[in-house]
Amino acid sequence: MITREQIASVLDHTVLDEGGKKIGEAKHVFLDDATGRPEWVSVKTGLFGTSETFVPIRDATVVEDHTEVPYPKNMVKDAPHVDVDSGGHLSQDEEHRLYEHYGLDWDESWSRANQPGEGGWAHGGETGAAGAAGTARGAGAPDAAGSADASGTTADARRGAGDDAMTRSEERMHVGVERRETGRARLRKYVVTEEVERTIPVRHEEVRVEREPITDANRDAAMSGPDIGEAEHEVVLHEERPVTETETVPVERVRLTAEERTEQETVRGTVRKERIEGSAEEIDDDRDGMGPERR
Repeated sequence: MITREQIASVLDHTVLDEGGKKIGEAKHVFLDDATGRPEWVSVKTGLFGTSETFVPIRDATVVEDHTEVPYPKNMVKDAPHVDVDSGGHLSQDEEHRLYEHYGLDWDESWSRANQPGEGGWAHGGETGAAGAAGTARGAGAPDAAGSADASGTTADARRGAGDDAMTRSEERMHVGVERRETGRARLRKYVVTEEVERTIPVRHEEVRVEREPITDANRDAAMSGPDIGEAEHEVVLHEERPVTETETVPVERVRLTAEERTEQETVRGTVRKERIEGSAEEIDDDRDGMGPERR
């Protein structure tokens, strides 16, 4: 929670979101009418700081030279537009829209601001709900508080005057999801060597001696040489041997894809609710048998 003493440390300093991302520079701090505590800060966002967006600082923290707010940057940038120069005060409609945008409970904040000791209904009838009023500028001095009518009574004071009703509040649980990294997958290609076996037919030549008798058909060829002498005849033999070679060819394409699966998960939490009970007591004031005295 930001205190009034820390306003000077907030103004003109960087504002970071819940994830540590820079949202912009804090330019104005708005105080709660009832408690006088810092309730909102306007942050310069957009290109060259051309936009000014409101963000609650009820749960913000001043860390060294910057302020951290428990909201994501996109939520702050998408907040309803409010004119900062509209008299230094937020109307109930403007604040209501801001409360709805940030998921804050308007009735709960109003009740808390008007509890005894919290500043509600003080200063001679001048008060306000949990609405932001009074802009802290420079060193953090607040301007005048919320708007009042000609009688000097604010709109929230008129709402509370003569009100005999009690506000019942309850907590509501909002469930969302966050995306986080659970692991990484990668493809890696490496080379392995394996033995390959193939069976193929191979041929070879062998020498076989053939003898044939002399006949009339081959007599002339047999008598063409010398009668008796030495001679040689050579035959060249051949054989086949297996030869291997390798070539590289593409066989398939492999890629990683992420598939999104949806599962149902039950979230349990506790919320508090207020209950209101009424009771009545009958007063028996019988005087001298005359029945109850009428006043």
